[in-house]
Formats: sequence, structure tokens, C-alpha cells
Amino acid sequence: MAGKSLDPKVQKRVASWLEGPFDEETKSEIRRLLKEDPTALANAFFKDLSFGTGGMRGLMGVGANRMNRYTIGKATQGLANYLKKQPEPEKGHSVFIGYDVRHHSREFAEETARVLSANGIRALLSREVCPTPLVSFACRFFQCSGAVMITASHNPKEYNGYKVYGPDGCQVVFPHDAGIMEEVSFIESPSQVLTGGSFEEIGKQIDRAYLVELRKLQMLPELAKIPLEIIYTNLHGTGIRLLPEALKEWGYKSLSFVEAQKSLDGDFPNAPSPNPEEEKALALGSEMLVQKKADLLIATDPDADRVGIAVLHRGKAVRLTGNQTACLCIHHICNTLSSKGELPENAAFIKTIVTTELFAKIAESFDRKCVDVLTGFKYIGEQIALWEKGDGYQFIFGGEESYGYLFGTFVRDKDAISSSCLIAEIAALAKKEHLTLIDRLHQIYKHYGLHRESLSNLSFPDSQAGMKQMQELMQRIRKHPPTQIGNRSVVQMEDYFEQTTLTHENGKKIEIELPKSDVLRLWLDDGSKLVIRPSGTEPKVKIYAEIVEKDTKDIERAIVHADERLKTLVQNFSSGL
Repeated sequence: MAGKSLDPKVQKRVASWLEGPFDEETKSEIRRLLKEDPTALANAFFKDLSFGTGGMRGLMGVGANRMNRYTIGKATQGLANYLKKQPEPEKGHSVFIGYDVRHHSREFAEETARVLSANGIRALLSREVCPTPLVSFACRFFQCSGAVMITASHNPKEYNGYKVYGPDGCQVVFPHDAGIMEEVSFIESPSQVLTGGSFEEIGKQIDRAYLVELRKLQMLPELAKIPLEIIYTNLHGTGIRLLPEALKEWGYKSLSFVEAQKSLDGDFPNAPSPNPEEEKALALGSEMLVQKKADLLIATDPDADRVGIAVLHRGKAVRLTGNQTACLCIHHICNTLSSKGELPENAAFIKTIVTTELFAKIAESFDRKCVDVLTGFKYIGEQIALWEKGDGYQFIFGGEESYGYLFGTFVRDKDAISSSCLIAEIAALAKKEHLTLIDRLHQIYKHYGLHRESLSNLSFPDSQAGMKQMQELMQRIRKHPPTQIGNRSVVQMEDYFEQTTLTHENGKKIEIELPKSDVLRLWLDDGSKLVIRPSGTEPKVKIYAEIVEKDTKDIERAIVHADERLKTLVQNFSSGL
């Protein structure tokens, strides 16, 4: 029985596992923690691991608040119950399952497959580690009712996760996400979970089908003749399965690897933070970029849905932000297709509300539509589906500031594989013109204005009290919206929870059509933007800031000045909270 040092509710939860239908190895580990680390045990049992709108993510280990085969089974049984309530396709329901390199990923994937199969749902399991975009593609290719990806993306090695996709290959959105969540909540014991079914393994035939579609996206195949020197790091993740072959399919064959980060290893030994947003993740690749005098470094996260890049510029390795890469991509696509007379009249682009406004400016300069969606790539996928149902627009490209991009529609989640091929083409064209991607970016700034962005965090205790403080902060800003930040006036506030836009000049409120979300977006009189939103996974409130600098005659000087303004804007806002 649980020790007296534990909260009574936690004691009851622990006892239910010690006395319930759980395996002896699990019970033994619980008894060990009870004796040696009751605090860790309490953290593992004080609540159920939440199954949210896109699935779940958490630390691996024993307990109701951890990723293990029992929480995986519970989630999958809920998914199976939901699918069985949906109209059944002619060939029956089927689900594709992929997994990354993390510890227990294959085990969790097999458990998912066996539960689905035991429920009469055909389970198609990737034979080897599988990039997230390939899971989305396979879901569509095999005409499945859904898909599951076992991954914790770029989180540390102790984490794993469970992402759910709908039949369109997009992460589930309302009302399906809510329906699955409800079914999962009904599963209270392993005795409710059917298991023991069989599954079919899917090998590399799906890779070839993906690459066939990818070739159709290539706009300037002749650029493959440019001797572009590329360095690639998969940060010990799944991208190595497909990305090198994809680049070669496009003709970019001069490819070197960061060998120390090449092995498939869930410990990420030479990439302790396998996040392409972070400088340290790209450090080894950046050193190699300078040593080899190569042109481009490409880094993908463990499940290969996000990509970070660095380029050799004036003898130094320079990293690009997610916003900068997104703008290089949309500019290249619009410019290339337009010059070839192939940019559809109904072409449209999508970005999230926290992504740079330069993205929209570029689309609009080509007289094409750009729409905003909430943060989260599933909303980009959802918008694509809405357009396909008859809104009259043709999706071309979508991007978000957190290094996720999608070119084309055969995948419905962010795709580092196709994005890397696109980036290679952009770099090859720049090299042909004796430019680097930084030079190209500066050209864009001089034409459209310099946009600089930052992300800062307000941290809170990882507790119920901390969550309450975060909620109170958001409510305080809502009830008393700032009208002035520093010496700039706030002209408009968009409240995505109340779904209204407040214009300060006339006090009028206009309805926002996007789904309800705990996000605020402030617009200032000089074109600056602030977005405030609580993190969905950490005890933090995120502050996204963007400023526009119109004087770009001396671009280097303009960047320094813009960054000073950006820092001051964030400081002035934060000091007023």
C-alpha cells in the first residue's frame, strides 16, 4: 500500500495500480519509487496524463501521468471506440502507425497496433522509424480512417508522445478531437482495453510513393547543375530515412553528413537538445559548414517535421529564424511560379497569427490571398481541407515561426523533407546569382521593409498555483488592455478567447471568425505586433513581438536599430504587467 507521505488521492491511485491488472514489472517499479523516491511517485500519479486536442505528450515511466503501454492502451482504445462510431469505409477502418527513435517508441507503436487490431481495425505499422510527414502521407495513400505517430518531436530524451491524424492526414481538429477525448475519458482500467491483435508491417514502398509526389513540386530542376554543397544533420532522428534520397531526387547530390549526429539514437548523445530552433543543436553542423566552406546546413528534428538552416555568409555560419526561412520560401515560390506564368489566379497561402507579417506582405504583393490561422499546424491542414471543399482557393504554401512549413498538399502536416528540397533550390538560385540566402533575405527586406521578430517567455511555477497565475495574467490584460506601450499607441487588440477585435479609436468590437483560443494580439500605431499566449505544454506565457523598420538603405545598421526597438517594446510591455 502507498506510504503515508503521499496525498490520500495519490495513495488511492497508486493502490489501484498495485492491486489492479498491471504487470509485475510495473508494480515492482512502483514499490521501488514508493520506498526510494515518493516525490517522483506522486508526480507520476497525481493526475491522468491529459489527452488533448492533438493527442498526448509526457515523461516516460510508470503511472497514470506518464507515457507507458497502459496510457498508450487507454488512448488507443478511446480512438478505436470513436472510429467504430464513424461511418465505416467499404474496406473497413484502418489506421497507419509510425514512430520515431525515442526509447519505447516501437513498443508503444506495437501496443497501438495490437489494440486497434483487437478492435477490428486494420493496423498498418511502419517497419522502421518513420518521419511524421511520411505518416501523414501514408494515411492518405492507404486511404486510412486515421493515423498515429509516436513522437515527442524535439522534446528531451525522457519524453514521448502520441499524435492522432484524421482520414485527410491532418492532425484531428474539432469536433473529432473532442469526440476522441471524450471516448478516452471513459477508459478507466486496462480491463476495458482490448489487446492482442495482429498488425501488418509497411516497408519502404511508401518512401517511393512519397518521392514520386515530391518530384512534382520541383520548379527549377535545371538548378541542380549548380554545385551546391549541402551538409545535413538528422540530430539522431528519423529524417535520415528519407531526406538524403529526396535531395538526390531533386538532383542535389553533393551531400555531407554530421557523422556524430547521424546514428538513430533516442539518447541523442551528440544533440542533447534535438531542436533545430536552438543554436547548440546546430553547433557541430555550423563548425563543419565553415570548415568545408559549404553553402548550406540543413537540420531536422527527431520526427523530421521541422527544419532549421544555416548558411555560410562572409566566412561565418549564420542561422536563419523560422520566420526568415518562411519568407524566403514564399518569396521564391511566388516569384518563380509567377515568372513562369504558373502561379494560379486562386493561389493562396497560410500562416499562423504569431508568424511574421512579412509573409503576408509577400503574398499580397503578388495579388494572392494569405490567411491567418491559430497557432498549431493542424489549423493550416484544416484550412487546406476547407478550400478543397469549395472555397475557391488553391493552397500553395504554409508556414509558422516555429520552423514548420508545407509546400503542396500530398502531406497535411509540416514537412521538413519537402521543405529541405525547396530550401536547397532557393540556395542554388542564390548561388547562381553569386548570393547567399542572407543576401537574398536582405533584398526582400529592402523591397518590403525590414521585419524583426522575437519570442520571450514569462515563466511560472509548474503547479496548480502557477496555472492560476497564468490565467489571472491573461484575464488582467483582457480586462485592462493597454492603450500605450512605451511611446507607441495600441490601436487594436484581438482577443481570440472572446473572439472579438477591439479598435481603441472608436471602441467598436468586431467578431473574429477563428476558433476560441486563449490568445491576445495587439497592434501598435507603427505597425508593431505583440501576441500573448500561454504555452500548451509548459508553465509559460509566451510573448511574440514584431517590429517593422522602413528605412533600409543601410541594412546592417537598420537591423541593429530594429533589434533595439524590438527589445525596448518587449521590456515596456512586460514592465506594465
